[in-house]
Amino acid sequence: MVQIETPLHMSSLVTSWRWDTSTVLVTALLALVYAGCWVKARRNGAELPVRRAVTFGVAGLGIWLLTGISLIGVYSDTLFWVRALQILLLLYLVPFALAAGAPMTVLREALPPRARERMDAALSGSVARFLTYPAVPSLLILALPWVLLMSPWLEAVLRHGGIDAFTRILLVVIGFLYFYSRLQVDPTPKHVNQGFSVLITIGESIADGILGIVLWLGPLVGGGYYESLGRAWGPDLHTDQTIGAGILWLLGDFLGLIYALVVMRAWNADERRKARELDAELDAEEVRAKAGKVSARRGFAVEEDSAPATTGLWWENDPQLRDRFRR
Repeated sequence: MVQIETPLHMSSLVTSWRWDTSTVLVTALLALVYAGCWVKARRNGAELPVRRAVTFGVAGLGIWLLTGISLIGVYSDTLFWVRALQILLLLYLVPFALAAGAPMTVLREALPPRARERMDAALSGSVARFLTYPAVPSLLILALPWVLLMSPWLEAVLRHGGIDAFTRILLVVIGFLYFYSRLQVDPTPKHVNQGFSVLITIGESIADGILGIVLWLGPLVGGGYYESLGRAWGPDLHTDQTIGAGILWLLGDFLGLIYALVVMRAWNADERRKARELDAELDAEEVRAKAGKVSARRGFAVEEDSAPATTGLWWENDPQLRDRFRR
């Protein structure tokens, strides 16, 4: 990798740029696919909120692109704290925005009926169920920063561009799997109770804090690489790592807090939906009971309503999706 000799200043926000082939190509391809599916889905009559597209394109792909071509990408091989910031954005913020953009729904609504059925079958299959089981993406997103930063993997990323590009894409993929299975704005094989999601989020914040403490108090990571740079400007190696530890810890907890608030809001909305459904069911039961008494007097039988209750997720109100994803 190439060392940057120019010190990092506030002016670097507007003066430090680079060409990052992998990031540009991947984000451009995803933008074209999403936009094409969005237009086709709208033509098919799908009601897709514009805010989903903005979240996916601007917050998701936009920040992903900036992590590669802006000063974050420029200085990611020279300063550890910049690399830590890049990892945090790619593992948490970018995937959260991509998942919030409901890309699976956009793709599904753009497909013809037969292809849509095949997609539904894949999303409800055993592989998808395993990958979206709450423990699997949670363990992956917890373990990945530890393995990356506390093993020779980090130094390989810093020295080899191909490994660097692969790792950054992997961070987004793991993060997307996690938020796709937790946000559930798209059809998912298994509905996760939002209260359980809050508990998982708290555990993840604790794990991020422990990693920050280890980096703060522990030995240098990637020390061989950073020492070989002979950087004569900016913080020394230990201070650089301390700043990076603080970013992973404090900024990570801040992002976790924002996500926890989103989950708690969804939890509250889910509980309100359940209360409304319970009230409606009780009201319907009362109506059926009264109708049954009237019918009994007239010699008629009344059939019981056997419609399954839903959690209020949009895709569980669709009979085909509900039967497929809840079996």
